[in-house]
Amino acid sequence: MSLRAWLAATMGLLALLTLMAATSLVVLTGVLDRSAATLGNSVEGVRLAEEVEVRLLSHDRLLRESLLSVPMDTGRASRAQLEATLLPHLDEIWHIAASDAERALVDAIRGHIETYLAERRVRSQGKVGPSLEAALDGLEQVIEINVAEARAAREEAARWNSLANTVGLAFCVLLLAGVVAGTFLLRGIALQPLRDISQAMRRFGSGRKRTRAPEAGPTELRDMARTFNEMANSLAHQQEQQLAFLAGVAHELRNPLSALKLSTALPGRGGAPLTPERMERTLALVGRQVDRLDRMVGDLLDSTRIEAGKLELRPEVRDARELAREVVELYRSGASGHVLQLSLPDTPVLVRGDPARLEQVLHNLVSNALKYSPGGSRVDVAVLRVGEEVLLSVRDEGIGISEDEKRLLFAPFQRAGNAKQRAPGVGLGLSVARRIVEAHGGYIEVDSQPGTGSVFRVRLPLASAEVRLPEGIPGPSSPQPPEGTLH
Repeated sequence: MSLRAWLAATMGLLALLTLMAATSLVVLTGVLDRSAATLGNSVEGVRLAEEVEVRLLSHDRLLRESLLSVPMDTGRASRAQLEATLLPHLDEIWHIAASDAERALVDAIRGHIETYLAERRVRSQGKVGPSLEAALDGLEQVIEINVAEARAAREEAARWNSLANTVGLAFCVLLLAGVVAGTFLLRGIALQPLRDISQAMRRFGSGRKRTRAPEAGPTELRDMARTFNEMANSLAHQQEQQLAFLAGVAHELRNPLSALKLSTALPGRGGAPLTPERMERTLALVGRQVDRLDRMVGDLLDSTRIEAGKLELRPEVRDARELAREVVELYRSGASGHVLQLSLPDTPVLVRGDPARLEQVLHNLVSNALKYSPGGSRVDVAVLRVGEEVLLSVRDEGIGISEDEKRLLFAPFQRAGNAKQRAPGVGLGLSVARRIVEAHGGYIEVDSQPGTGSVFRVRLPLASAEVRLPEGIPGPSSPQPPEGTLH
């Protein structure tokens, strides 16, 4: 389970509990509001019914005793004032009545009071009919109904209040339990794996390179631990490669140094005379070993400059045909024992770049083609213009490269197993060549199969046709010397 999903589930559960608590609070508030309204209406109904009773009795007393007014709470009231307030009070009681039965009772009381007032208009004094008693009895029933409603509303409010206390306490316990459980689960699911990863990183940083983080916990933390472990494995592999590289460099440097030491010690051994032929062979051996050392040190320096971003280029517009011709002529003079074929177009193929660096790339490709091809085999070097690109290709009939080896072909310090057995080196030539080509805005591609040879193609941007040709480069109409097979 991912940390995001776990947090979403936890937050969703807490949100659900909060929503349920809020819903319960809304329901409780509505019920209590209805109870309070019922209780208020009941109290008001009791007050109005008692007020009507008092006014009816005061009206009857005023007529029986022939008084002009009677004392009331708001002052003295006359007969007309008493009669004017009886029916409006009944209307108020009718409007706040909680049931149809209570409204019917109020309507009956209204009829009794109207009968009573009609009788009093006919006879101001004396005993009246049962209408007054019926109205008073009806008002007592209204009071009893409202008192019963008020008692019921109070009991309902008490029940809901008790239920609210229970529900609130239950939600508080659930929320508290959810927070506590979430905290412990978060500690076990996320915090502990995160602490383990942090400790593994600190141990790795302190020099314990074999330390790896446990891949446990949520998906995100497992991915983090897996990424750290892959990085640690990569760093360990790089360290192993660096150690192997240093061992290889030491071995490769020792071979020419041993040859140089042996060559310089030969004139003084055995007292043999130092003939010109012997001196020439010794100097030739020394020259080859010095060239080999120079190439190795040059590759190391170029690789260092490239990695530091300090590769300096001195670009100029040159004819790619001349660059290829110079490289091929150099290897032709070395009597490599291979058939070296050069193919050039009739018109200039202009490229803007550092001539020395581009020749270095071609030197590396041609040298590899010769080193990894059997004696007497053919190596083709060609210069072509393909659209807006300059194509430099080197084809050999050598040992070839497998698909697995292609993936690491241009990586520094990497050499294929069969290449290690065929020729010495530290595995920097192709890496440096690729970086030089990329610095010129181009790229290198390779086609190869084991046992069928390889084709390396360097693609570079074509220089503008309006650029002035350097001195010594013939134009499109100038004749070109025929190219043949070079040995």
